[in-house]
Amino acid sequence: MIGWDEILEGGLAPDATVMSWQGFEGGIKAARQGHQVVMCPGSHCYFDHYQADPDFQPPAIGGLTTVKKVYSFRPVPSDLQGESRNLILGGQGNVWTEYISTSSHAEYMALPRMTALAEVLWSPENNLEWNDFRKRLQPSFHASTI
Repeated sequence: MIGWDEILEGGLAPDATVMSWQGFEGGIKAARQGHQVVMCPGSHCYFDHYQADPDFQPPAIGGLTTVKKVYSFRPVPSDLQGESRNLILGGQGNVWTEYISTSSHAEYMALPRMTALAEVLWSPENNLEWNDFRKRLQPSFHASTI
């Protein structure tokens, strides 16, 4: 079974996996209880938020999640120790479409943030460097979204 972190409220089934979207705390709690976790906190992983100044962006649910904020995401919190760290399976980007009516709008909302998330999740942490990433990303995307 897999569920959003609200499933922590009633006690977890023995093999439950938690999707921690409300922050890092639910994922930390679940991992400390011996459960696998996919980190997807709204603060870093929700691509239906604005990615730049809302006055110049298409409609979004609210919030502000820049490419730099996504790139700063680390799915394994530093305060997790020992075996609990190994229970963090990774992360996930989310795009809810109640404010997104076309495929081109969905693509705009996901890119380039999904590129930042992919690099964060698939690269060794000691290889992550924002300025290098931004320079490599620049030719593909308009600088105002970075």
